[in-house]
Order: sequence, then structure tokens, then C-alpha cells
Amino acid sequence: MAQATERLQRYLEDELGECRSEDVERRLDELGTLEAAIGREQVEAELDVLSALANETRYTLVRVLVAARDELCVCELNAVVDVSESGLSHALSRLVEAGLVESRKDGRWKMYRATNRAVALVTVVEGSVGGSAPSGASDGESGDASGSE
Repeated sequence: MAQATERLQRYLEDELGECRSEDVERRLDELGTLEAAIGREQVEAELDVLSALANETRYTLVRVLVAARDELCVCELNAVVDVSESGLSHALSRLVEAGLVESRKDGRWKMYRATNRAVALVTVVEGSVGGSAPSGASDGESGDASGSE
């Protein structure tokens, strides 16, 4: 921490022309307030969502569900990704836990759809790497892929 404080002091000297210990303390207090405003629980929740997408199978599933704009059966999703049924089940469970996918039982079939959160994240990721917007995201629609939440 001492090295970081010394570096901050040098930065403040460059910015202010001179720097007293009170300037460093005031800036450290301001930075601490910013950090506290974010909240550890919020950071952990956001990291949980991002880590759910940080896997090729899970990200592909989310992308397919967003592009589908409707529910897909687990059997349809199984045809899209090259994983075992148990691997698919685990991936979908992780996405449901992260709030990116919702599921419902329809007789003997399990149906999945993307949530608003999934549509928003895919849109942001695609925009940040120069991809095209996912189906449904560029036509001004809001809401999840099936139109309700």
C-alpha cells in the first residue's frame, strides 16, 4: 500500500503542482467512498454473471437463445453444442443460476429462453468487438427473447 500511496502522491504533485499529505489522504478517502458505493455484493453478483458467460458452450447457448427470440427445447440446444447431455444440463443450470436463461417444463420437454439480461449482455459484447447486433436487439425491441419476463 505504501508504494501505491507514493505513486498517488507523485500523480497529485503532477496534477496540482504540489502535494501535501492532506491532499493524499483526501484523495484516498474519495477513492474509498467510490469503492464502497459499488458494494462487494454487487461486484460478486456481476462477476457471477460474467463468469457464466466465460465458457464457449455456455456463451454459444446464450447466443443461440438470444438469436432464436423464442423458446428452444433442450433437444434443439443439444443439437447445437457438442457436449454430453449431462454437460448440456450443467451448462444450462449455470446460465439459469446467473439469470441469463429461464426454463419451463412443457409436458416431457424442457424449454429454455434468453432473459433481458442475456439479450443486453450479448448486445454489449457484440458491439464491443464490432459484431452485428443479435436478432431482435437491433429492431428497437426491449424485453427478453420471448417478449415477456
